[in-house]
Amino acid sequence: MLVLGGTSEARALAAALERYGVRVISSLAGRVKKPRLPEGEVRIGGFGGPEGLAAWLRTEGVVAVVDATHPFAERIGASAAGAAEATGVPLLRLERAGWQAGAGDDWRWADSLDDAARMLPELGTRVFLTTGRQGLAAFAHLSDVWFLIRCVDPPDPPLPPRAEVILDRGPYTAEGELALMREHRIDVVVTKDSGGSYTEAKLTAARELGRPVVVVRRPPRPAVTTVGTVADALEWIRSELGTTDQKAR
Repeated sequence: MLVLGGTSEARALAAALERYGVRVISSLAGRVKKPRLPEGEVRIGGFGGPEGLAAWLRTEGVVAVVDATHPFAERIGASAAGAAEATGVPLLRLERAGWQAGAGDDWRWADSLDDAARMLPELGTRVFLTTGRQGLAAFAHLSDVWFLIRCVDPPDPPLPPRAEVILDRGPYTAEGELALMREHRIDVVVTKDSGGSYTEAKLTAARELGRPVVVVRRPPRPAVTTVGTVADALEWIRSELGTTDQKAR
């Protein structure tokens, strides 16, 4: 099986498949210098679009693919759908649920990073930017806004002219996020709707401090069979592979 990974769900799925005796190859994009590696075989790097992925699936004799990439990994999602259609290999999308605003939250939804950047001047002047190291050029023209940029690896220019970069990776705690936002006098947070618990603490901190959060909506994904949990993915795999192993339920 091929698991298109890079998320905690992908690592959990690979570990489960290893326990069940299924040969699994996890593929990582290679955008993080020191990624968290899943159990089992790992390949790093792209496939060369849907045609390259389709050729790889045929060569490796892959019987099923699970796309468990980040909700904003549009390109590999499209490649997976195209390759699955070309080869007839079953494809499942494993995607965690997005975040939901609750009582006390002040969320402003944006359709893109450019849209988020347009909203900022009216919301605050000290921004906690947590959208990752790619796409920061969308904010580079905002000279009147100060940014605290957090990402795993150093970002490439262009960056906003007034910015401080901190390198860190989740999971984070609400206490730590509160302290960070207070220290830097943050008055607005910008994030992608990644979902999950690893980076959710900043939303809790923003709520407690009464700060607005600009949330970038997820991009559309190809219409494929989709589940939201590792348990459901395992059930789909059990069905597709025709196994009667009850441990995989």
